[in-house]
Amino acid sequence: MKRIVIAGTHSGCGKTTLSLGIMAALTRRGKKVAPFKVGPDYIDPSFHKFVTGNPSYNLDSWLLDNNTVKYLFNKGNQNMDISIIEGVMGMYDGFGIDKSNGSTAHVAKVIKAPVILVVEGNAMSTSAAALVMGYMMYDKDVDLKGVIFNKVCGEKHYEMMRLVVERDLGIKCLGYLPKNIGVSLQSRHLGLIPADEVEELSKKTDMLVELVEKYIDLDALEDIANVGDIEPGANPAKDIHMKYKGLKIGIAMDTAFSFYYEHNLQLMKEAGVQLLPFSPIKDTKLPDELDGLYIGGGFPEIFAEKLEENLSMRKNIKEWLDKGLPAFAECGGLMYLTKGIVDLQGKCHEMVGFFDTKAMMTNRLNRFGYVNIETKTGIRIRGHEFHRSCIEENDGLDYYYHISKYREKFIGEWKCGLTKNNVVAGYPHIHFYSNLDFLEEFLNKCLDYKGR
Repeated sequence: MKRIVIAGTHSGCGKTTLSLGIMAALTRRGKKVAPFKVGPDYIDPSFHKFVTGNPSYNLDSWLLDNNTVKYLFNKGNQNMDISIIEGVMGMYDGFGIDKSNGSTAHVAKVIKAPVILVVEGNAMSTSAAALVMGYMMYDKDVDLKGVIFNKVCGEKHYEMMRLVVERDLGIKCLGYLPKNIGVSLQSRHLGLIPADEVEELSKKTDMLVELVEKYIDLDALEDIANVGDIEPGANPAKDIHMKYKGLKIGIAMDTAFSFYYEHNLQLMKEAGVQLLPFSPIKDTKLPDELDGLYIGGGFPEIFAEKLEENLSMRKNIKEWLDKGLPAFAECGGLMYLTKGIVDLQGKCHEMVGFFDTKAMMTNRLNRFGYVNIETKTGIRIRGHEFHRSCIEENDGLDYYYHISKYREKFIGEWKCGLTKNNVVAGYPHIHFYSNLDFLEEFLNKCLDYKGR
């Protein structure tokens, strides 16, 4: 199976632009491209899907163990021609200062994939070789096979860097992208981009494909990607295959709520769950005969007015949750289930009102990064937080998560995640493969509700 990791020296070096360009160009050549993203990010995978037409899967070696990463990688590239795995941050940046935990380099080693390093060539020439050599030597088990330069002043500039890198390091340079190419992408989820901007994105993709075809040696990249298969990894979820057949779970899916791991959705379907999409913005009520509800993350604060205007949906959701309908909500989903979202100007936009609290927007990140979670029922799971809001605390709230955070040492702990009736809602984003007991706890509640 052909596979290649596109790593970067640092965030902002151009690996997303190049990854998208390579994915799009190979797709235009008729290749079936399987896109992946290292880490927990939701934004880049939405662009991967846009340019390839295929779902993009997260590979996170901190949230998941090595066997699961291998299993999910092999599962996601079935019947595809080539897998393109976009890295995260710099190649060795992972969990704290541990280069072997969650980093692009670590994932590349787990799936035995060759790596192409994206280097910002601006304002350097022969020093490029010293820079690349550092990435080669830092972990010799990483199969670093090639370099692509970004923000290059021109052909002569590229040739200087190519000659010294290939001469002194024996690593192939696969090309470059010039400076000021005018195809920078917005750091917004596709669900937030209006139709006219999506059309502009299509034009930028066309431009990017032209640039990649002109400046990047895609044939050489495919040759490097042509490596042997890896051990498939055991299926950690084999015991729940079709175990929950017949369950119907409504899933919030629109511009306000679109942050879901593809693996989570597939896992639920493979367990026999029928996922029924609905829009908290446009629909007037939940789908009929539901056994459960799943409200993922997104940007409810941006669509707060539209969510507030849909009183019929808000009342319908609260009515069913009050009756005991099981629900699981993450981040934006938690915010939606509170009494309201208070914006930075102090205006409160009314939401579902199931939890007796409000979500207060802040002008900075409140929580960011990986967390260890222990639920009220003793289930341990890993998650990821990224939010610019906080829940207004009061004595009447019942917390479901105990969060602890470590890097090289203990950082802190706190209570998080609200529970009431059969509902669990918290800020952390959960990858169900981190601990299947967490998913089964929710699905068993849905089974009990269905059978009552």
